[in-house]
Amino acid sequence: MTQQADILFDPFVLGKLTLPNRVLMAPLTRSRATQPGDVPNDMNVEYYRQRAGAGLIISEATQVSPQGKGYAFTPGIHSEAQIEGWRRVTDAVHAQGGRIIMQLWHVGRISHPDLQPDGNAPVAPSAIKPEGAKTYINADSGMVEIPTPRALTLEEMPGIVEQFRQGAENAKRAGFDGVEVHAANGYLLDQFLKSASNIRDDAHGDSLDNRLRLPLAVVEAVVDVWGAERVGVRISPTGSFNAMEDADPEATFGAFAGRLDALGIAFIEVVEDSFQGNHASGRPDRVIEAIQNAFSRTYISNGGYTADEARERIAAGKTDLVTFGRPFIANPDLPERFRLGAPLNEWDDSTFYGGDEHGYTDYPSLAEQPA
Repeated sequence: MTQQADILFDPFVLGKLTLPNRVLMAPLTRSRATQPGDVPNDMNVEYYRQRAGAGLIISEATQVSPQGKGYAFTPGIHSEAQIEGWRRVTDAVHAQGGRIIMQLWHVGRISHPDLQPDGNAPVAPSAIKPEGAKTYINADSGMVEIPTPRALTLEEMPGIVEQFRQGAENAKRAGFDGVEVHAANGYLLDQFLKSASNIRDDAHGDSLDNRLRLPLAVVEAVVDVWGAERVGVRISPTGSFNAMEDADPEATFGAFAGRLDALGIAFIEVVEDSFQGNHASGRPDRVIEAIQNAFSRTYISNGGYTADEARERIAAGKTDLVTFGRPFIANPDLPERFRLGAPLNEWDDSTFYGGDEHGYTDYPSLAEQPA
């Protein structure tokens, strides 16, 4: 009897990349870069090498400048040491036959003066404190409150765009296969997009077109570096993490998707649901439809997917690819486990952020587990 084909293992052409499967690794902050310097290290090389069987790895969020840093131990892409550290990661993934793109990140208001150059206040579209949002500033700090940020001036906007453009250049030097612009989860570009965090009354606020202006300028700059077919954007239309909300996510993100489509980028990755908080109950189908109606290329889903739900939604035409987060933390060989229907290791959420190899590179693959 012929075994039925598994849609998760159909190859897929994503822009300039050919993916061997549709089981993608989501960007996952793990806070294990070497300090000082926010430099990728041997642990990070091994972590990504272990997961090279993903159809595509999207790296953890990586700050494009010292100003863009919001959490201790997260890596950057703005120094020579960081570029060299990431080059070791990409070399290891490519040696295993994998593909990896970098997620470019500026946290905006989700930071603390202790993490900022010269102890400055974090920056944002508007001086609004993100109530309830917290970060960690060193290994011993625990979670600390985010202070009220200062609003960026109009004169500073080109500098923000330049930070992303230089980050994209540096990612290319580090050997990545492309980049994803982080415009989700309550960080700087998401703060400009959403109505609750952007109450400016100038060219970067006050209307939907104006709220889109900076994120689109960033994407355009990144496309100039990489070409549209190696660029994607991550969004979280209904996410509530980091005190975020938009009055009309269907309109906002439908419009943003249409403008991104006009730029010709390869994909949009959409955080449809999140364990960190979601204003929608489950997947926001109307918002998803608005995005898909406006965007003609690859739609990537994220948020609490099982293998079976991924298969069902791909088969139904509701998504093209799926990124998996926590399952990839605990299962370095996640695609193989999905292919075989093998049991999954359980993740330990106490080891998600910071620490050593425990809960990072010591989860066993199937080959390493007793029969």
